[in-house]
Amino acid sequence: MSWSARLAELDISLPPVVAPVAAYAPAVRTGSHVYTAGQVPMVEGSLPATGKVGAEVTAEQAQDLARTCALNALAAVHDLVGIDAVVRIVKVVGFVASAEGFTGQPGVLNGASELLGEVFAEAGVHARSAVGVAELPMGAPVEVEMIVEVA
Repeated sequence: MSWSARLAELDISLPPVVAPVAAYAPAVRTGSHVYTAGQVPMVEGSLPATGKVGAEVTAEQAQDLARTCALNALAAVHDLVGIDAVVRIVKVVGFVASAEGFTGQPGVLNGASELLGEVFAEAGVHARSAVGVAELPMGAPVEVEMIVEVA
């Protein structure tokens, strides 16, 4: 089964590529890898939530936002090479704008990782970093970037 067919089976639509907010490309290919820019949880041109996780945003909300970030990253990959060119997800790096004392960054990033597992099964198993930060662009609670092996 192709990845596009798997997305359809799961009733998941990739969103339009989020326009860069500065001087960068949403994704770049070099050799057999695509590197995505950090993707915030933009939906139809705006952030559905802002603030720090553990204060203005709950961990559960942030987990859903991390899923949105992953969908945005996949959209950038699809726009560059086509989703069916994906061989495997190699690495996910996630940044969580964290309130003082919040240590649940790995759980937040599970929103992205679980989506990738649903879509790509074994090919979605990846290395990952989950990093707590003081602030993210535009007040986003979470940001995700990926390295993807492609055919």
